[in-house]
Amino acid sequence: MSWSTKDIPEQHGRIAVVTGGNGGLGLETARALAANGAHVVIASRNPKKAAAAVEDITATVADASLEVVALDLGSQASVKLAAETILAAHPRIDLLINNAGVMAIAEGRTVDGFEEQFGVDHLGHWTLTALLLPALAATEGARIVTVTSTAHLMGRSVDPTNPNLEGRYGPWRAYGQAKLANYHFGLGLDRELRRKGAKAASLIAHPGLSNTDLQSASVSGSNGGRTQRIAEFVSHHTGMTAANGALSQLRAATDPGAQGGEFYGPLFVNNGPPVRKPILRRFDMEKGITRLWTTSERETGVPISV
Repeated sequence: MSWSTKDIPEQHGRIAVVTGGNGGLGLETARALAANGAHVVIASRNPKKAAAAVEDITATVADASLEVVALDLGSQASVKLAAETILAAHPRIDLLINNAGVMAIAEGRTVDGFEEQFGVDHLGHWTLTALLLPALAATEGARIVTVTSTAHLMGRSVDPTNPNLEGRYGPWRAYGQAKLANYHFGLGLDRELRRKGAKAASLIAHPGLSNTDLQSASVSGSNGGRTQRIAEFVSHHTGMTAANGALSQLRAATDPGAQGGEFYGPLFVNNGPPVRKPILRRFDMEKGITRLWTTSERETGVPISV
């Protein structure tokens, strides 16, 4: 039988942090968790969109328990302040959904000077996860779900000598690198959690082809490049709804049978119900994870310490 939100177990008493919970996949993830009783922390860069998301969710989930925390993943200072704010209110965290991101945009830099897609999609989540890890690792059954993409298959693992792709930038090359970094991060983190005997687990998920504002943002943020316009057209006409696209990360986060180090995505590559997927690219995975760890710690100055 197909897995759906009806299969989400009772979440009352659980604390869930969702990055980018103000729209698209993040909004639907926050909605589903709140509908099943979780207290959801919506970590969002845009306060107006966050307020609109709260209004949207409470319109369908009258008793939703929601909280908004300002988070700009493109600013390490903002990430650190968000983590401090969350920990001050929640000494234990049950779920962290690393969902937010940008896709195939024109070349740009974060306020800290990182290539924007790598800086937002990976390094921002690296630091947030590292700082929230004490509350996650000590919580029985806690899960960290990092959202990647089928684009990880076209990505190359980060080059420690040129993580910002200086002189080599392409919107899809950078996106592939960022999504492969998400893939390596989720798997590498679970290895660390297991090695240290932590109570938490790390999983990865991808939403397939989903019709969300990520595609339209890609078009506007890349000056409407041809491949971006094609991607937006295809997702608009053949992609899943945001609610269906969010099912893979929801299953990774809540399915009692899911285990650390597993990967969830649509059955038919980019469409269909969420299922456990095989872990591919094993031939270079250990090297990629090692390079990612070294680079991420060096660039952010924040170690992952379980």
